[in-house]
Amino acid sequence: MTFYRDRVYPHLVTMLGNPEPIRKIRERLVPLAEGNVLEIGVGPGANLVHYATTRVSKVYALEPNRGMIRHAERQCRRTSLDVEFLDLPAERIPLADGTVDTVVSTFTLCTIRGVAEAIREMGRVLKPGGQLIFFELGLSPDPRVQRWQERTESFFKWAFEGCHVTRDIPSLIGKGGFTIERMETAYLSPFPKSGSYAFWGVARPEAVNERQDRSGNSARCACSGPLASGSSGRYP
Repeated sequence: MTFYRDRVYPHLVTMLGNPEPIRKIRERLVPLAEGNVLEIGVGPGANLVHYATTRVSKVYALEPNRGMIRHAERQCRRTSLDVEFLDLPAERIPLADGTVDTVVSTFTLCTIRGVAEAIREMGRVLKPGGQLIFFELGLSPDPRVQRWQERTESFFKWAFEGCHVTRDIPSLIGKGGFTIERMETAYLSPFPKSGSYAFWGVARPEAVNERQDRSGNSARCACSGPLASGSSGRYP
């Protein structure tokens, strides 16, 4: 599996991971990043060209797959960004507390084995008032689609390096100590519904006292405006 992981999988993601519907969302979402940025699971670097170089000081690109890094380094040459690659998993982010202004995670939370620990790590490295920008695949609200997701999850885990399409992404983000400020959801064509239900938006770390008040309850979403749900909203 090492050959598949390091050689085949990076090419597969590069070929399939950025069709027009996904690229259009990246174009709207990634430019919201600012300051020092940590991108979790940078993969082949599809987001790098979408960062606003006038708003971003540096990108820490976390990616444990060396094959992915080789692809991402090619994308680096298309931009003037200051990019530093970190070859450790998201459960062990090698940055000090309060280091970054923005964390970006796209199509990563479905694949991380210790996803709860990774989300807590994201909150740890964010500065007070920082933001988590996310674009993730996960559990559909439609029971019929959910049944197909349960049936096909073993295939997605095999083909896409552990991708769990049945993860409740908003709940995981909330339990990890974040409040979702705004979010959109949709099935992403041209892929089948069982592997294409996506969530994208912005979340911020909760204050410590707010976290204690909730004491492990399910996710809270302080969404507002057209981005609270559905797929028709637009960022201001």
